Amino acid sequence: MTKRISILSTKKLLPNQKQELVNANINLIEEDFIETNSKNFELSKVNDNLIFTSQNAVQSILNHPKVGELKPRNVFSVGMKTKELLTENGFNVVAYTGYAADLAEIISLVYSSESFTFFSGNLRRDVLPNALKENEITFNEIEVYETKITSKKIKEKLDGILFFSPSGVESYLKLNTIKNEICFCIGETTAEALENKKIMNIIIADKPSVDYVIQDVIIEFS
Repeated sequence: MTKRISILSTKKLLPNQKQELVNANINLIEEDFIETNSKNFELSKVNDNLIFTSQNAVQSILNHPKVGELKPRNVFSVGMKTKELLTENGFNVVAYTGYAADLAEIISLVYSSESFTFFSGNLRRDVLPNALKENEITFNEIEVYETKITSKKIKEKLDGILFFSPSGVESYLKLNTIKNEICFCIGETTAEALENKKIMNIIIADKPSVDYVIQDVIIEFS
C-alpha cells in the first residue's frame, strides 16, 4: 500500500482549495502561523497616489470611515489578489506587479515626480521604501495593520510545507525544524526567507497565488 502524503499549510485554506488536495489523496494539516489585525490610524496626510502591497492593508483601509476620500486617487499595488480587491471596491489601479521590487522600479522610472502614501503592516519588508528613498521619490508611510507571529509545534511527519510569507517562515521555524520536507512557496520573497536559513528543498509558484502553490503540490506528489 502506498504511503499517503501529508502536507502542512501555514495558513488556513479555502474549502475549494482543500477539496483539490483531498481529491489528489493528500492529507492536509492546516494552522494559521500568523495573525493579522487592523490598527487605528489617521488619514490626515495622504499623498496623491496610494501604494498597497497586501490584501490586509486594503481590508484595513476599507474599514476606515474616510475610505471614500481615497477612491479618486491612483493606486499602485503588489499582487493580483490585492489588485482585484482594490478594483472590486472602486479604486483605480494604474500599475500592479507580482513583487515590490518591480513596483518600485516602475514608480522610479515612470512616476518619479509624483508623491505617494504607502499603507503597510508592522512586519513589512524594506525593499519598497528603501528603493523609493534611494530614488528620492516623495512618499510617506501609514501603518494600517499588524501581523502577530502565532507559532505552533507540529508533531506529525510531513512530506511538504506550504509557506505564504516570510513571517510564516519565521513563525514555523520558531518551534519546528525543516529536514527533508519539500517547501512550497508563494513567491521569491518567501523562498528567500528559507534560503537564508540554508534550506534548499524549495519549489516557488509560477505566479504568487495560493492556487498556484496548491497546483505545485499536486504535481509534485501525483
